[in-house]
Amino acid sequence: MAQGQSLLDTMIEMFASPHPDGYKFVVGGAIATLAAFIVGLPVLGLLLTLATGFISYVFRNPDRVTPLREGLVLAPADGRVTGVDTVRPPAELGLGSTESVRISTSLSLFDVHINRSPVAGRIKRSVYVPGAFGDAGSEKATEENERRAMVVETPQGVEIAVVQIAGAFARRIVSFNGEGESIGAGQRFGSIRFGSRVDLYLPPGKGALIAVGQRMVAGETVVADLKSDEPTREARRV
Repeated sequence: MAQGQSLLDTMIEMFASPHPDGYKFVVGGAIATLAAFIVGLPVLGLLLTLATGFISYVFRNPDRVTPLREGLVLAPADGRVTGVDTVRPPAELGLGSTESVRISTSLSLFDVHINRSPVAGRIKRSVYVPGAFGDAGSEKATEENERRAMVVETPQGVEIAVVQIAGAFARRIVSFNGEGESIGAGQRFGSIRFGSRVDLYLPPGKGALIAVGQRMVAGETVVADLKSDEPTREARRV
């Protein structure tokens, strides 16, 4: 029997407990809030209560239901697809100069900031590149902004790359895994605090099954199928 989605279920998903990476911010906010009430500053205390609640919301860490069929490539980040382009991958990925499809997802301040692995395999490469904090949506951000690049090699020897790009407000990229480690499809591998952009690079010759404007759910949305020769799909807004 199919299970319905109640209002309570929706609220639980919206206000899931924060990831451990955010605990220090939530605890710090809670301490500041308590201190404000103790010293007799109720207005400040109320504002800090709201701020602490928002911080907890920003760092929320909901569970996801991950498709496990071999060949599926999953969205690495929540957010809206802002680009599906055929480009040369960045040099730090070590993937050569052959053009491939790049799927760009922009995260707003209100999106879940935990990033998830698009495939299962071994982290072949993880490279931190220091840089600027300009508009993450611009093309030059792929070369100028602070970023972390990760290449996952599947058991079949296929390489899938993900690049976390910091933006004007996202001043901290966090990585949970290192080179040589195994990682599962949909597994949390890092986060970018307070919004930004995540680029996914498919193997050469593989098309995207999603289009610009669609909303992605990290670890759940299927963005490509390595077993399919279907070209990048066209779509229209209706």
